[in-house]
Amino acid sequence: MSSWRNATADPTTRGLLRPAETARVAGLRREAPVAPALQPFVERYWSVSWDLTGRPPYRSEVLSHPSVNLSVETGSEPRFGVALPAVLVHGVVPRRFVVDLTGTGRVTAAKFRPGGWVATGGRPPARGTAVPLSGHLPGLDAAALLAAVLAEEDDDARAAVLDAALAPLAPEPAPAYLDLSALLERMAADRGLVRVDQVAALAGVGVRSLQRLFAGFVGLSPKAVLARYRLQDAAAAIDGGEVTDLAGLAVSLGWFDQAHFSRDFRSVVGVTPSAYLARARGG
Repeated sequence: MSSWRNATADPTTRGLLRPAETARVAGLRREAPVAPALQPFVERYWSVSWDLTGRPPYRSEVLSHPSVNLSVETGSEPRFGVALPAVLVHGVVPRRFVVDLTGTGRVTAAKFRPGGWVATGGRPPARGTAVPLSGHLPGLDAAALLAAVLAEEDDDARAAVLDAALAPLAPEPAPAYLDLSALLERMAADRGLVRVDQVAALAGVGVRSLQRLFAGFVGLSPKAVLARYRLQDAAAAIDGGEVTDLAGLAVSLGWFDQAHFSRDFRSVVGVTPSAYLARARGG
């Protein structure tokens, strides 16, 4: 039990449920933005591709960060009810992100930092939705971006196209956003933060002021974001093979007992911690 705390050290798989299982189906790459102006707003670019021709669909699940993603998507079948190819904006996901990978497909995307889409001037879509880009980020031409990305075959080159398209749109980051971004990074990294009043004290503001700040930039409450990060820690610990005592894991992450932890885990992840642990062991 003592070594589980290192299970979330790899940022490339944080939030991805059953990463080893998913890696056997789809290749995933991630890299940081190059343009300095974008670094306060865009956390990383990521790309994924798969070929399941003649094979059953695979359900990919991510315990998502409270972030907006901008994606360029191609595939043999429509995705999210949209004909492909297309440029999509994915709103903040309130629980877990689920997509059934079918046929062939490829995605190149920019994952914005929590609050980064709004701070850049973007209009976020409704939570849990994926919609065409049109009108959601002034100054970004969806047709031109789609053509430029699809003209490149290499994942690095496609990410460079996104970087070049987004860089001119990056404003001077507001101090309030920079403070919020630093706070969110602390919330993700510090497993000792388990209550909203702790976060408010760390930020030097009242709980209601903190709630308004999150509502304006992130689109989720500080309580929901904090729970998301701790549940990511829990899933990563289980996937890392470091957990034998679910009750101890629950208490160490701030839950009153295993029953409350199990309820919250199932509400967001879709299965109980014990079922998730059993599947991880079986995998």
